Amino acid sequence: MSQAAWRKWHRWVGFAAAPFLLFAALTGIAAGVAEMTSEDEEAREKARERVSEVKLPAAGGTATDPVAKALAAAATRAPAAPVDKVTVDFKAVPPTTTVFLGKPAGGEDKKLVFHAETGELLREERYEDKPFLTRLHSGEAFGDWGLVFGTAWGAGLVVVTLTGLAIYFAMRKPDRKGLARVFW
Repeated sequence: MSQAAWRKWHRWVGFAAAPFLLFAALTGIAAGVAEMTSEDEEAREKARERVSEVKLPAAGGTATDPVAKALAAAATRAPAAPVDKVTVDFKAVPPTTTVFLGKPAGGEDKKLVFHAETGELLREERYEDKPFLTRLHSGEAFGDWGLVFGTAWGAGLVVVTLTGLAIYFAMRKPDRKGLARVFW
């Protein structure tokens, strides 16, 4: 393919992909900043430094007792609610059991966090499988077609990168010395 043809393809694909790439870059920056500054990230960082009190082989009931207490307490707060998942975190201070509840018609609803040893409710939060900024960044916030477009703008970035590299190597002057050989 000639150098002019590469430039033409690069220019048109880049022009079409630019708004999507800008959107992906801005939402990616926002999602990254939100993740870095969230309380969850701070808790994960602190948990990396701690060692769990539970060692293998774990005594019978080590995991099942906290789950049973949490499910019983959750049933009093949300009778007949569907349970999406249950997690036990032995490294949390205090150790926690989290019950994720769904809506009767589908979708996410509540996240109930209980003290793993006592079964006492520590906090109730909104439950979302993925944070809004993550869903916005991937395009998932716009439904299935948003994911299709998200994949398309990712492919656009790959095409713009590859055609840009093809143009770079086609225009490169190999007889230059030093940094001028790479940055011309």
